[in-house]
Amino acid sequence: MKFACLAGLLIAPVGFAASFELRVISTRPDMVTGGDALLEADTAPSEIRLNGQPVMVPFRQSGTKWTGKIDGLRPGRNRITAKAGKQKARLEIINHPATEPVFSGPHQKPFVCQTEAAGLGPALDENCSAKTQITWWYKPSGGSAFRPLDPDKPRPSEIESTTTSDGKSVPFIVRKEMGTINRAIYGIAILHDPAQPAPSWNGRLIYNFGGGCRAGYRQGPLTFNLNAGLLARGYAHAASSLNVLGNNCNDVLSAETLMMVKEHFIERFGAPRFTIGSGSSGGSIQQHLIAQNYPGLLDGITPTSSYPDVVSVAPGVADCALLDRAFNSSKLSWTDEQKTAVSGYPTWATCARWMKAGYSPGWLRASYCDDSTPKGTRCGLTDNMANLFGAGRMIFDNTGVQYGLAALQSGKISREQFAELNRIIGGFDRDGNLVSTRSVADLDALRHAYRGGRINTGGGDLARIPMIDGRPYVDPTGDIHDSFRTGTTAERIGAGAQRVVFTNPPRELGLQILIDQWLTNGSKPAELVSACWTQGGEKITDPARCAQMFPPAADPRIAAGAPSRNDILKCALRPAPEDLRGVFPAGVCDYSKPGIGKEPFAGPWRRY
Repeated sequence: MKFACLAGLLIAPVGFAASFELRVISTRPDMVTGGDALLEADTAPSEIRLNGQPVMVPFRQSGTKWTGKIDGLRPGRNRITAKAGKQKARLEIINHPATEPVFSGPHQKPFVCQTEAAGLGPALDENCSAKTQITWWYKPSGGSAFRPLDPDKPRPSEIESTTTSDGKSVPFIVRKEMGTINRAIYGIAILHDPAQPAPSWNGRLIYNFGGGCRAGYRQGPLTFNLNAGLLARGYAHAASSLNVLGNNCNDVLSAETLMMVKEHFIERFGAPRFTIGSGSSGGSIQQHLIAQNYPGLLDGITPTSSYPDVVSVAPGVADCALLDRAFNSSKLSWTDEQKTAVSGYPTWATCARWMKAGYSPGWLRASYCDDSTPKGTRCGLTDNMANLFGAGRMIFDNTGVQYGLAALQSGKISREQFAELNRIIGGFDRDGNLVSTRSVADLDALRHAYRGGRINTGGGDLARIPMIDGRPYVDPTGDIHDSFRTGTTAERIGAGAQRVVFTNPPRELGLQILIDQWLTNGSKPAELVSACWTQGGEKITDPARCAQMFPPAADPRIAAGAPSRNDILKCALRPAPEDLRGVFPAGVCDYSKPGIGKEPFAGPWRRY
């Protein structure tokens, strides 16, 4: 996708021929970074001027277009004029330093550099910059692991050959680049024989997003392993430490970093025909929210073990700590079956796993910091996203939530248990500590969550671009990646989405390759339909049978009467039944009404 079409900064004033166009293809023209940009023209320009001064830009033919990289852009606005014979064109570019934020808001402080741990040497400045490192690797014949290659020494005889998806047979040699962009450590890998001038690239970029969700204040480590299966087919592969939510759980920062790394890639190798997102768990959250909030960066996505977002998932996760305290302090007896029914999860072990992993109540706790974080830093979920919510905002609310309502209605718990549970459930204070009173969210924080796109609503490109949701079925084990999240996302995106769901798929199924086929085809291949697989490997395309084999569960909010869309952070209230007014003096949730603070998504490409 060409970003010039998105930003509308191409200018064709009176007297300039409209048939000659000059475009930025490395990024949006209003979000260029690093002082350079890759330009595209309909014909080879005979003259280029930057801010009135002639400059040399070596344009090369690429298909029916001409591309050239321009350097020397000054910070802020730049005017480029071009001539091709008697035709003229003009383009305005806004350039930003490669170490500065473009749209994510002021840099997070403090911030710990970790370039040495990544093998890039000591940081060169306070923005954690490091010298770019390029290494070469080859796949030996009959071997499984890549080996280092010194291009200045005689070539090993055992280099394996590979055939790319576009039919090229080439030595299996990979160029691996590591460096820093936007205070992040990035990695790029591409099939490239150093003896050849250009890589053996099939024109597709796979961008990987890492899992977890923790507060940042650090550059974070990047595990950048070479993916032999994709590289062998000619796919380029890229990733960054700030595209790992376990390093910094901020989807806007992730989008900005993707944009800047992709810009760097394009300036070096050219514009990808398709950029395909890949990633599990926290990696799925980034794909969903980037497609919604920053359309144009990803052309197709492959979320696995997915969640719709983090902000709407957090309440049901934090509830686990409240329920655990209530069950342990109750004067009544609670079986594991009853605890499971109240939690809504497939098993009470799911809540136990959320707590053991630290997310419940860690996401709300100001003290939920990484060991490398300087003391005194607040590390709660909204503290980490202070640019998006405001510092110290309370996003958790459980006023009026009838914990265990579905369990009561189904007869799994008694009315006495229900009343006592909700009497003692309590909530959290602003530091994420458990307290005896229920929590009340900041209204402004709720509005920012909905308006700013922290809640997955299916906006932007999310319902339009191809998506394959890979869902390993782990519900009975208590794994936190439970399957109902896939259905929650489906409800929010809507029935018309370009989306396929694979439940319990075999490991060898290449989701990124299937998305590429879908994008290349221009429409979803007829044989590409939602399906599930039995433990024996049988593929089933009957939705009813799949739902019976792999039934989804819920979470504490849905088990308390919330809709399965699960996108209400604070419920509207109605009077409680007369015998429960002492338990719910403010009233109980009325989920027939919109959530408090729920406002329409304000639109994509927001700046903070």
